[in-house]
Amino acid sequence: MQRVNISTVSEFVLVGLSDAPEIRLLLFVLFLLIYLATMASNITLLVAISTDSHLHSPMYFFLGNLSLLDILCPTITMPKMLGALLLDNREISFFGCLFQHFSLIAVVGTEIFLLAVMAYDRYVAVCHPLRYLSIVSTKLCAQLAVGTWAAGLLNSLLHTSLVFTLSFCGPNKIQQYYCDIPPVLALSCSSTRSRELVILAVAGVLGSGACVVTLVSYIYILLEILAKNSPGIWQKAFSTCGSHLTVVCLFYGTTICTYVRPSSTYSPHLDRVISMLYGMLTPLLNPIIYSLRNKEVKCALKRVISRARSAL
Repeated sequence: MQRVNISTVSEFVLVGLSDAPEIRLLLFVLFLLIYLATMASNITLLVAISTDSHLHSPMYFFLGNLSLLDILCPTITMPKMLGALLLDNREISFFGCLFQHFSLIAVVGTEIFLLAVMAYDRYVAVCHPLRYLSIVSTKLCAQLAVGTWAAGLLNSLLHTSLVFTLSFCGPNKIQQYYCDIPPVLALSCSSTRSRELVILAVAGVLGSGACVVTLVSYIYILLEILAKNSPGIWQKAFSTCGSHLTVVCLFYGTTICTYVRPSSTYSPHLDRVISMLYGMLTPLLNPIIYSLRNKEVKCALKRVISRARSAL
């Protein structure tokens, strides 16, 4: 019977962004403002989608799920990072690191699948506008949403079990401000090559599948636009798909740079910059992108702000 590796490391130390006290304070203020702005923008958008009847459609249902993910993503990593910057408290328990890793990978995976579902939704809206509500029904929306969250959780469970059943018996300094796959694998004192291959294979298959759905959806949208070639159709299609396409490019660009590569190419300083782009700026920019490009969202946000002012 194969012996199970048991970790001898009870806690990890997260390497912060800076050791200089004056810079740490400046970074703390900057990242706290980014975090608060991210929470405020996504919560406001979520409230608008939930309470405004004009936004009770499949597109905004999926956008609400995206806003929820954009709330969870920085909340998983930034409070610990802010504590490290302000209090120099960089220790995290083994199981705390495991939970942080599991939660983050689950959110990342769910967002990948959700963006593919949103691409399919945009395809139906452009190519089958008259049948849109019958095809993308309430039941289908619920099934797709549950499916994306379930797939994200199962994917994270696999990745977390592959990483945290390794032996950790040496250095415990994680060269990152949160428990991410590459820096945690780098600390293992057992062979990681086979597990890296499995992680890359699973991420490649699932990520490629989501990319294919997104790409095929937009190919059909492009073909539909070229076939009709009516006046104003390009502007209408861009107003329908522009926000989603921008978010897809932003998300996939930063995620691929962070995860889809072997640990031999891991660079702590570069990865911290890339992970900040993904973990902090993307959740902040997503609601801004959708708000700026969408008149219905703008009007709904104005109504929410107006109601909040009246209540206060």
